[in-house]
This record gives sequence, structure tokens and C-alpha cells, in this order.
Amino acid sequence: MSAIDGDAAAKAQSQDRGQQIRQGIVTAILEHRLHPGTKLGEDEIGAIYGASRTIVRSALQALAHEGIVVIEKNRGAFVARPTPAEAREVFEARRLIEPAVAMRAAERFTGDWSRLLALHLAEERKALAEGDDRAAIRLSGEFHGLVARLAQHGIYADILAELITRSSLIILLYRSRRAHFCGTDHHEAIAAAIAERDGPAAARLMVEHLDEIEQGLDLVEPERPDTRLADILGG
Repeated sequence: MSAIDGDAAAKAQSQDRGQQIRQGIVTAILEHRLHPGTKLGEDEIGAIYGASRTIVRSALQALAHEGIVVIEKNRGAFVARPTPAEAREVFEARRLIEPAVAMRAAERFTGDWSRLLALHLAEERKALAEGDDRAAIRLSGEFHGLVARLAQHGIYADILAELITRSSLIILLYRSRRAHFCGTDHHEAIAAAIAERDGPAAARLMVEHLDEIEQGLDLVEPERPDTRLADILGG
């Protein structure tokens, strides 16, 4: 192998490891295993993933750019703790974007997507039936990402991916005990409207769904829980 080939391989390996770290943190957030305010120590993450501090720092900076991580001078990186005001802004943004996404998905729907939607909704029902809250929460977020894929709009999909992860942090912080998290009943109704190519109905149902999620939040500052990063990311 030439020196150039070796450098390219090393760069690709670094990128893969950085993506693994990023995805591990995002998944832990989506499954509500990684709490807002948790310190993300570079050395600890490096030991968990077998990565250098440079790779870890790059992954954390990418997450900070997405608003999922906050990097504080002389203190390090922490999982973001959205304020009540930021929570309202996130849902306001989702109400602007997701009805348009649902409308576009209905307009572009083809029969090839029917099986994929059905399989996803079946996974959600299975997770709920088995009491697997972590999987159910992650899958509920993935449903919204799936609708964005159906819409075939790359910019919307990228923005929505960030908003979904931020929403998971918000729900973890502010979800009231009386509220149910994102359930299959709403998702099934939205999927049915999309499959029927009824864009206005899909958009309306999406707004109602997002409204109900936000109404289930108690938007006051919570106390900070103690967490141990190795138990969350190393499991």
C-alpha cells in the first residue's frame, strides 16, 4: 500500500469512528438513555469507542453544530439542555416543516412504500406491546424521519433529523406524567392519509399530532439527574 493509500484509509477509518460516536450518542438520546446535561468527557468516550481525542472532539463539535451538544470553554462538552423557550421554538419549527413534509410525502407516495410503512408501524406496536419504552420512543422519532424520506426533500430531511433529536431531549426533560409519548394511533392515521395520497389530511393530522405532543409537556426547568456516561454508551 502506498503512503497516499495509507493516508486515505486512515482518514476513512477516522470518519467511520467519528460517525459511530455521533450515532451512538444520538441513539442514546433518542432512546432516552442519555440525559440532558450529561457531561461528555473526551477521554471517557475515547475509551468506550477506542478512538483518539481528536476523533472524539470532531464528533462532539459536529453534534454541537446541530444543537445537540453544548461545548463550554474550560468545562467541556455536555448534552444540551433545551430551555422551555427553546422547546417551544423547536415545536414551532416542526409545525412549519412537517405539514409540508407530510403533504409532499402524500403527493409522491408509491405502492413500494406501503410495505415499509407497514413494517415500521408493526415494529412500533410490538415495542409498545412488550413494554419496550426505549425502542418505542426511538421508533416514534424514526417514523417522522421516514415520512421525510418519503417526501424526497433532502433539506427538509436534514433539518427534521436535528429537530427530532432535539425533541427527544425536550420530551425527556419536560414530559408530564399524565402524557403519552408519540403513539402508533396518530402515526397510523398519518400513514393512512399519505397512502391515500390525501396531502391536506396528512398535513392536518401531523399538526394535530405535534400539538398533542407539545401539550403533554410541562415546560418548567427540571432538576438535573446524576448520570454515568460509561453505563449509557458502553452498554
